[in-house]
Amino acid sequence: MGILTVIKARNAAAKQAKGEVEEALKLYREAIAEGLADPRYVLSFSVLLLRQGQYQEARELLVKAQKYPMTEEQRTTLTVNYACAVYKQGDLQKAIDVLEGRHRKQPSGLVYETLGYLYVEAGDADKAIAYNEEALEYDDEDSITLDNMAQAHYRLTQDKAKAREYFERALALKPGQIDTLYFLAQYDIQEGKKDEAREKLEKALEGRFSPLNFASREKVQKALDSL
Repeated sequence: MGILTVIKARNAAAKQAKGEVEEALKLYREAIAEGLADPRYVLSFSVLLLRQGQYQEARELLVKAQKYPMTEEQRTTLTVNYACAVYKQGDLQKAIDVLEGRHRKQPSGLVYETLGYLYVEAGDADKAIAYNEEALEYDDEDSITLDNMAQAHYRLTQDKAKAREYFERALALKPGQIDTLYFLAQYDIQEGKKDEAREKLEKALEGRFSPLNFASREKVQKALDSL
């Protein structure tokens, strides 16, 4: 890996930050072909691939990157990104297994957030709630964990009153959180507060969507169109 390859990767990251997706992808792919092994840029590339729905390419990239020297924090990010790719390819249980292994080795906020959401996706209310309670003991001001707990109650136990408490706490900490805005808009819709719902959904559309969002851009737009 030469200095010109690193410069190319750095330029790719700059393009990524500016939202110039196609150019960033092109530069990252060229740098990888030239032997790029800097985990900072490899992980950034994997995030871009995941956001573009290129799950197989992201998965292959991250498998190869496992052999690169990296910090424990970077290793956690790699594991979470890999689990995300696996999940989006339809193997939820494998994604959970991968993250459970990482959690046993080194619990972290990122693992709590991601695994907490996947437990909700798996549909086991008791496990989802118990794990997200543990996550809140780890960090009771984590807006993603609060949203995970809210979704567990909203989607799995149908306790929408309790769910709302967690959604509102999450929103207070992170006013632009997409899933939180989407679900709180559902309460507004049910209560006939169309203007409030519209405001939340429009704000959600301004956010940066992730493969781990329950509410996709299409789902939010559909809800907004219905108003």
